[in-house]
Amino acid sequence: MQVRLEDDKLVLGRVVTEDAPVTFDNTYYFTMQPAAAIRVLEIGDTPVAEQLYGNEPLFSYAFSKPQNLSFGAMRQANLVMIQEVERLDAGLRDGLKAVVQRGGSVVVVPTASVAGQASYQALFKELGLGTVQWEATATPPELREVAMPSVREPFFRDVFGAQQRAVTMPRVAPVLRWSRTGTDILRLQDGESYLANFTSGAGSVSVFSAPFARAYSDFLQHALFVPVMYRLAMLSYRSEQLPAYRLTAGTLTLPLPPTAGAGNSEEAGIRLVKDSVTFIPVQRVVGPQVRLDLPQGMDAPGFYQVRQRGKVLATLAFNADKSESELAAYTAAELRQLLGNRSNVTVLEGGQNGTGIAKFAAEQSGQPLWRYCVAFALACLLAETLLIRFANRAATRAGSGATA
Repeated sequence: MQVRLEDDKLVLGRVVTEDAPVTFDNTYYFTMQPAAAIRVLEIGDTPVAEQLYGNEPLFSYAFSKPQNLSFGAMRQANLVMIQEVERLDAGLRDGLKAVVQRGGSVVVVPTASVAGQASYQALFKELGLGTVQWEATATPPELREVAMPSVREPFFRDVFGAQQRAVTMPRVAPVLRWSRTGTDILRLQDGESYLANFTSGAGSVSVFSAPFARAYSDFLQHALFVPVMYRLAMLSYRSEQLPAYRLTAGTLTLPLPPTAGAGNSEEAGIRLVKDSVTFIPVQRVVGPQVRLDLPQGMDAPGFYQVRQRGKVLATLAFNADKSESELAAYTAAELRQLLGNRSNVTVLEGGQNGTGIAKFAAEQSGQPLWRYCVAFALACLLAETLLIRFANRAATRAGSGATA
């Protein structure tokens, strides 16, 4: 099902089904809002991705030199690209580590400078990439061809057409080699990795084995450069709010505005409001996010506003647990097995046309005598009416004879 959004406003939606005679849990609540622009920050001496990302409204691109780096921009970026920075100082390495810890992505394009190898090695160790080796390069560097990527690779899904043509692939001169602890996205013809992705913290790190400099690679001029860099950026985006949640989720995490968590590192003052009912969840601020424990009494599906000091931060859709829609029933034998030997509980089988229920009712109440009681009362009323009528008639006749 496709839903078209006309603007960037939050849309409250419901999916309603009709499934007679089931009259419960037939509404599914959800919210939708267009994704925000993917924030890309490139760090290097000269930009190489400015035209790639800067001309697309899907991305919010920024470039910075290492000496002029704004760590505030790094904290807001979805993707941080280190592009042949000669030396990574301790502050930059800590900033990159913080990016992956909060769920962002880092792309590393190494430098060919021998002087910067130690700082890169320290970064890879801090990010948990395993063993990384530096290769000695010849002068001039020996270029090796990249292998054609497989269409079965999830990274390239919907990138290539149904029929692939034989194309000339980029040629690169690797300066890095690593153990197979990550996922290879692009490989060389000899099987060595050119672009690999590693899981780090809550985010990911993608590493190229060769610099983008013309002497080491012609990847920038190749047609594969655009889809690869687009995919790296799009995979870095994570929706901070789900379209729908379950009332049995227990705990959920929401982003906080930059000033929302200021003042108290433990209490954010969050309230969940539905109509006239307000819930105060157990909450804890962790960096730019707040973790909420859903209250036990919050069991009504629908839309809940997340409020802080009277201001609406978000609107969340909550639905009942999937088990509420389970229509399967126990058999009589299964119920007896579940209940065990309980003298005060009887498992009753309806039987055909409810004969089993009627038999059980007769056993519990005996022979019903109310019909006979009603008939006897009516007979007594009839007899009384007849006696009164004929007695009055006899008395009238006797009075007439005495007068004569």
